[in-house]
Amino acid sequence: MKKNQSINQHKKLSEDLFKHEMVKSARLRAVILIGLMSFVGFALMLVYLFFGGEYIDIFESNIAIYALLIYALVIIFYELFVHYLVSRKSKLFNLRSKLSAYITTLTEIGLLSVLLVVVVERSGSIVILSSPAVLTFFILIILSTLYLDFKLSVFASLLAAVSFVAIAIYYDYFNAPETSTEFSLSTIQYLGQGIMMITAGISAGFVAKLINSKMLASFNTLEEKNEVIDLFGQQISQQIVQEILEHPKELTGVRKNVTVMFLDIRNFTPFVENKEPEEVVSYLNSLFSFIIDIIRSHHGVINQFLGDGFMATFGAPLSSLNSSKNAVLAAQGVINELKRKIDLGVVPDTQLGIGLHYGKAVTGNIGSSARKQYSITGNVVILASRIEQLNRKYNSQLLISEEVFNQQDEEVKDNYSTLGPVDLKGRQKPVLIYQFIENKGIQNV
Repeated sequence: MKKNQSINQHKKLSEDLFKHEMVKSARLRAVILIGLMSFVGFALMLVYLFFGGEYIDIFESNIAIYALLIYALVIIFYELFVHYLVSRKSKLFNLRSKLSAYITTLTEIGLLSVLLVVVVERSGSIVILSSPAVLTFFILIILSTLYLDFKLSVFASLLAAVSFVAIAIYYDYFNAPETSTEFSLSTIQYLGQGIMMITAGISAGFVAKLINSKMLASFNTLEEKNEVIDLFGQQISQQIVQEILEHPKELTGVRKNVTVMFLDIRNFTPFVENKEPEEVVSYLNSLFSFIIDIIRSHHGVINQFLGDGFMATFGAPLSSLNSSKNAVLAAQGVINELKRKIDLGVVPDTQLGIGLHYGKAVTGNIGSSARKQYSITGNVVILASRIEQLNRKYNSQLLISEEVFNQQDEEVKDNYSTLGPVDLKGRQKPVLIYQFIENKGIQNV
């Protein structure tokens, strides 16, 4: 149940993150248009101020600049309204349905088309149709990319192309003004501009689709990563998480060679008898914090805590040819660091019992959709636990099996002495056990 809830939470988080990015894109688009229209308005006033005479010669009236300024102001106020709705997450601006994006696109391009018609009608000239004002269509098409919707970008380009070509052909051929057509373009030129608008829209659509795909891929990766972290808890390094994402089959039920570690705190029960619960928790945290770090740094995974100890695995979920070497170095590193902290007075005098064994295990996700756990099962687990328990008998802190010992370098083997064949419960034949000799120097990593 908790697992399902966690997965649903991660999916909801991914959806919320994607929606948040959509909101940011829509808000950014509104801000860009506000800035561009403000710049256009300012630039138009400068042009009219310094080149007013030439402007009148071309347009024969002030209607064009007035109309452009009005359009810029209308767009500015409209985008401010859109920005307000997006920021407030108003129901009138439902990004999921994309209806609001289509309405905004239709409004912006529609207003620009109305502007062209008004200027032609009031000025009696079609000069505006061959002026830089027409390039505003391209700006709106390009900015449609920020909606991250291929269809919307194509819709914007088709709407712009059809509107512009229809207006141009209508006024150039069917209702041509009586004034000079010196600045008018040919039909093929108008059609060419329309085709370029559609091409720009398709290009913008592909860019939007690519960005959308990249975002979804990123959120899906985040969701998968969160599921892996849920499966293993916090006792797994980011490196292993990344490798699991790249090799997901490692989580399926497979037989593989692993090294299992059991660690136990010696004389824990007498130690805690006269301690307050807060003191016990503080003690365990101070001890396990550095032990876990050492285990993780040697590619080990804490499978489960067992009161005053834990079980760790090397070589699973990701297979490793050096699992026994990593486990031994981790165990020796734990003993070394514990001794150092005891000498510094960071932790009280503490003795550990660590047992290591190498062998075949069945690994994988076990359970149902309601509750699933990554588990390690097999004789290797049982024998590792039995070996750890021998530390009480031999007053030692680290014991390893022959299978683990045989995979070590000669330099490491020199730090161990054999206890001879030892009878273990559940094992028909005696097992050759090796004890770590602490006074010969602990190999730290």
